[in-house]
Amino acid sequence: MIFVTLEHILTHISFSIISIMITIHLMTLLIHKIAGLRDSSEKGIISAFFSITGLLITRWIYSGHFPLSNLYESLIFLSWSFSIIHMILKIGNHKNDLSAITAPSVIFTQGFATSCLSTEIRQSAILVPALKSQWLMMHVSMMLLSYATLLSGSLLSVALLVITFRKNMDIFCKRKNFLKKFLIKSFFFAETEYLNKKRSVFKNTSFLSFRNYYKYQLTQRLDYWTYRIISLGFIFLTIGILSGAVWANEAWGSYWNWDPKETWAFITWTIFAIYSHTRININFQGTNPALVASIGFLIIWICYFGINLLGIGLHSYGSFTLTSN
Repeated sequence: MIFVTLEHILTHISFSIISIMITIHLMTLLIHKIAGLRDSSEKGIISAFFSITGLLITRWIYSGHFPLSNLYESLIFLSWSFSIIHMILKIGNHKNDLSAITAPSVIFTQGFATSCLSTEIRQSAILVPALKSQWLMMHVSMMLLSYATLLSGSLLSVALLVITFRKNMDIFCKRKNFLKKFLIKSFFFAETEYLNKKRSVFKNTSFLSFRNYYKYQLTQRLDYWTYRIISLGFIFLTIGILSGAVWANEAWGSYWNWDPKETWAFITWTIFAIYSHTRININFQGTNPALVASIGFLIIWICYFGINLLGIGLHSYGSFTLTSN
């Protein structure tokens, strides 16, 4: 009974922290000059990490099994994984401008798990026979860690595409305006005098993509961290699929059954294998592999969330219902 009470307390604490963090993030979008808001957000992520850790440990103790048996527990573990990635990025990137990607992932995953799922699915239940195996912790934890890392890397790649697209649009618009002014000026004034006056401007325009040094640095960091995070997630995904195949052979007598979950996991693995192969080639670094990773973002959510929504196949125990009033 004490563990159930402790779980409820930790759940409310984590949800309260998440609610406060959502408010802080909305304020930082509107007010950029208050540095203390960003510091409060970082402290909130750390506090949420410890409260979620305590929640998982408490649930593990009183349920008697590792808390990965339903969608609610997997979302809590996914939020916990996002918070770890966020803190790793903070250590490796002192500017921590990548927190705009990882912090909302923690917030919305935890918020959805706590407020949008029905009370029944949030209750700890006895494991179904298929889950009573030592492979539960190995397979499911690796898959969820891979989802968290691959989703984070994919979001970084989306940010890279957005920044690159906006930069190219700025270059295009400025060159278009320059040509318009050039035509007007050449019509009313002597061409030779105008060309001499604007030659230096044209040279600067040719190298406009390098003028905004901060954006250039940011895109380089995004590409750097995207590749490393996705590479780590790809390793987790490979281990998760292999351990799942061994577990499937023990439970169902076959290593691979082309179950919807297995099929989409294989599609996910293929997409990020293409990304890794593309990113290794130095001629295709930047937007090309980022586009592949962005497609992978949608594929992961279909694999993780879409199949659970349909509730079909051998993994149907992960299906869910939303909170009903």
